[in-house]
Amino acid sequence: MSDGKSVFVKICGLKTPHDVDVAVEAGADAVGFVFAPGSPRTVDAAPARELAARVPDGVLTVGVFRGQPVEEVRRLAEESGVRGVQLHGDEPAEYYALLRAPGRTLLRATAEHVARCGEYGEDLLLIDAPDPGSGKPWNWGSEQFTAPEGRWLLAGGLNPGNVREALGATGAWGVDVSSGVERERGVKSPELIRAFIEAARGPSRG
Repeated sequence: MSDGKSVFVKICGLKTPHDVDVAVEAGADAVGFVFAPGSPRTVDAAPARELAARVPDGVLTVGVFRGQPVEEVRRLAEESGVRGVQLHGDEPAEYYALLRAPGRTLLRATAEHVARCGEYGEDLLLIDAPDPGSGKPWNWGSEQFTAPEGRWLLAGGLNPGNVREALGATGAWGVDVSSGVERERGVKSPELIRAFIEAARGPSRG
């Protein structure tokens, strides 16, 4: 995970062993597996467990959920063996308390303005576009955008060509990408994964 000196990078929506290996070898701090239904990136617990088992301890494995019952989230997280849980809907703060477990990292994803990380008990905050997973950029460069306090990741429409500009504009602690490193919807590009991480870790942030 990030030591504060470099940008924290999460590559999300991984489905194949090769994509996981590429992300880890390229230096990702976290990799995400989507359990939310209805996405071209959705995986089941059994294949996700095999993918997560490939990931070294220093890289966070994250299960991504959206609007699912807390019992289902807990079950899938345990069955898959992921060490992080990302809630990507309108889940109440109680969900985070119920999902808290030793060694588990909780991520809260939202498109709303949030003053600081931790308001719901999350360890990491993710600020996303209103239409998550679409790859559509949003106006993170707006003068009205106010960065939250604490450890937060910027997501939504990022790609190798704009991630450095986005970091410079927002001062985000980290970034999260899924569609921005795909050659077609739901299919990752190893070249784009490597390029994204290299760009995010570039010498300039603005």
